[in-house]
Amino acid sequence: MRIDCQTHVFPDEYALVLARNPVSPQVIPETGGYHIIYRDLQEFHLKREAYSISRKIHDMDAAGIDVSVLSVNMPGPEFLVTELAIEGARACNDFLAQATERFPDRFVGLACLPWQDGTAALAEMDRAISELGLRGIVLYSHIGGGPVDDLAYDPIYGRAVELGIPVVLHPCVSAWAKEIKDYSMIPMVGLMVDHSFAMLRLILGGVMERHPGLKILQPHCGGILPYLWGRIRHQTEVMGRGMAHLNRSPTEYYQRVYLDTVSPSSLALRYAYDFAGPDRLIFGSDHPWVSVDSLTTLVEEMSIVEADKAKIFGLNAQSLFGIG
Repeated sequence: MRIDCQTHVFPDEYALVLARNPVSPQVIPETGGYHIIYRDLQEFHLKREAYSISRKIHDMDAAGIDVSVLSVNMPGPEFLVTELAIEGARACNDFLAQATERFPDRFVGLACLPWQDGTAALAEMDRAISELGLRGIVLYSHIGGGPVDDLAYDPIYGRAVELGIPVVLHPCVSAWAKEIKDYSMIPMVGLMVDHSFAMLRLILGGVMERHPGLKILQPHCGGILPYLWGRIRHQTEVMGRGMAHLNRSPTEYYQRVYLDTVSPSSLALRYAYDFAGPDRLIFGSDHPWVSVDSLTTLVEEMSIVEADKAKIFGLNAQSLFGIG
């Protein structure tokens, strides 16, 4: 079985909620899709057809993908004003539940949450997982500009452990995007750096220590963290910096984190494999932004044993998301 752990949808119902958001990010409907605007920093044009379920299945079949783990394209509901966030999260999760119910052998879904309202977030997580049958929750790399390791979110992480579901990180336009808005550096580099900061905060902020059963999937071959881990380890374990909330080595916690394969580079993929090992690497494509077959080819061409390819393509995801 081949499973794609990072592939996106963008429900029309959610777009209509976003269109009512009085602050950035905002959505403007356009012919055939949506124009997403992050102030004067970044714009994205999403084509409705590219995100359709029929297109998703067509591209999965063409690339030999059996199951896709669906998540909603950024921005998530945590960037909406609070009164719209709950409505937006419910719209996303209802759409995902309908897709997985219609095609139970092809899709599983990851829930969106109104993180900025702790009580509502817990209620929506219980509804999405226990009632709708979704298999995890999405955590964008900051929550309305705030850090993901804020103690206010501890009950959500704790509930994820109780439910046995993973937290799946995804990048978003950073709170400091103004500094890199030129030359399209936000999607080029900024998104990768932002989710790397988020992952590091989950470790150094003590989230993973306080919740030892927490399962986390970090995208894009770990962003920049694997390449800088030698420096991070020296700074923390030798120089003692950033250790105020930890009793154990940051490396011990990062060794629990799964990475996905979304990086269109054979060198980056090989480094992620060498860094994380075959048991913590999971296939992902970032469809429809990236063609699925371009990523499957990179894994197929790796000079590793077939048993490890089987883990990357499906076995690891089956275990993490409970896919039969």
